Amino acid sequence: MESIGACEGLAKAVDHRALAVAVIDISSDVRRKSHNDTGVRPLSNGVLEILRVIEGHPGITVAEVASRLGRQFSNVSVQLRELVAAGLVTRIRDAADKRYVALHPTAESQRIKALLEGAWAEALESASYRLLPEEREQIAASLPALQRLASLLSEPE
Repeated sequence: MESIGACEGLAKAVDHRALAVAVIDISSDVRRKSHNDTGVRPLSNGVLEILRVIEGHPGITVAEVASRLGRQFSNVSVQLRELVAAGLVTRIRDAADKRYVALHPTAESQRIKALLEGAWAEALESASYRLLPEEREQIAASLPALQRLASLLSEPE
């Protein structure tokens, strides 16, 4: 039990509200500032979230995507039609059970992902040059923890 209390004490040292606001602000600003030079048609946040789940879990079903994102099946299905029409996602029916449809990213989706992630990195790199060297080191040191936190948050509830 003592280790739980110790973890709780450490967790309280983090201002989670400030962290959440900073992460949301960074995400919004990076997307806004980096998209113009990619030549990629802007994707809504909702559609981009669906696409990123499919890219991270090829073969996932519509129901699983909806569950991971905490959304209604019908809403995800409508947005998936947009991704399929844009050539970013394919639907593959299971030969044994026609009700089962696996979702997969396309080569175009992978190309766009690489373009966007590169543009996001450039936006962050450009802004980080205005930080102090020790601030850049703090961000670099926190990257593994932030990646783990992102992984935990992406797990289905």
